[in-house]
Amino acid sequence: MTRITKLLMTVGLMLTATLAVAHTGQANHTHSGFLSGLLHPMLGIDHLLAMAAIGFWSVRQNRVMKNAIPLFVVGGMVLGAAIAWGGVSLVGVETGIAMSVLLAGVLIATMAKLPTVVGGALVALFMITHGYAHGTEMAAGSSLVAYMAGFVVATLAITFVGRGLGTLMLKADNRVTRALGGVVAVVGGVLAAG
Repeated sequence: MTRITKLLMTVGLMLTATLAVAHTGQANHTHSGFLSGLLHPMLGIDHLLAMAAIGFWSVRQNRVMKNAIPLFVVGGMVLGAAIAWGGVSLVGVETGIAMSVLLAGVLIATMAKLPTVVGGALVALFMITHGYAHGTEMAAGSSLVAYMAGFVVATLAITFVGRGLGTLMLKADNRVTRALGGVVAVVGGVLAAG
């Protein structure tokens, strides 16, 4: 089996094995601290697709942007969680999350190359909504630092899996990459409509 086949199968299994249950409310969490933070980004297709798609898209960006993507992703996540923990209410978070999936898919499908400032701001904005959702879902009694460490580790792992797939896809026909971006965008549209 080729590396690309294995990676595509892994991504496929990750997507089919999850439901959008990352936003289930604090009462439904059975884990606390680091494990809860680690699992939250992996238990929702919206989080998985957005983070993996951003990693995938980053491969075709300029060197500065490509290297800075993990900082933009984590920075946005932490800022969004801090906003939630600070008691500030954000309107339309679920729509923002769904739109981040849709737009990340569009960026891949169009093979858009953005200046670092524009791309970084867009990625950070995407991730603020995801971070806010993570912040509001922290189980009562969890350690803030442990929970944050968990979702940062998961976020980086998902982003780097996306980057790995994007790197493998550099050798493939661009139509395949565009089709994958289209699928991600359609899923984002479905999430936004739901």
